Amino acid sequence: MTQDRVIRVSAVVLRNDAGEVLTVRKKNTARFMLPGGKPDPGETPAETAVRECAEELGAELDPGSLRLIGVFDADAANEPGYRIEGTVYEHPLVEVAGASAEIEETRWLDPGVVPLPGDLAPLLEHHVLPTLAE
Repeated sequence: MTQDRVIRVSAVVLRNDAGEVLTVRKKNTARFMLPGGKPDPGETPAETAVRECAEELGAELDPGSLRLIGVFDADAANEPGYRIEGTVYEHPLVEVAGASAEIEETRWLDPGVVPLPGDLAPLLEHHVLPTLAE
């Protein structure tokens, strides 16, 4: 994998009382993924996660409550020929105002449902959900 074909992102797992995971679909895309996104210059992965959740969902995360789940590599969901390096955190549920900025739709996902929906991003489906199940 060449460096210029890698997109670095931060993402956050937010679960409701039923254990479902909040997923989002960006405008003009078909795949659901975790809330999050690309860093601004100089941002740490945790800072990116906090900022992106505020911009995308109106959710105010406490940086001290982020728990690192892992750093994963997967095919990019919406950029053919690219890979994603995703730093993924879990955060206790906070109030989510709703979809804003580039988010078209939100959906709660039961991570134990079989089969999983066919419209999940590879990072979520192949790395994050299996890690959460461990």
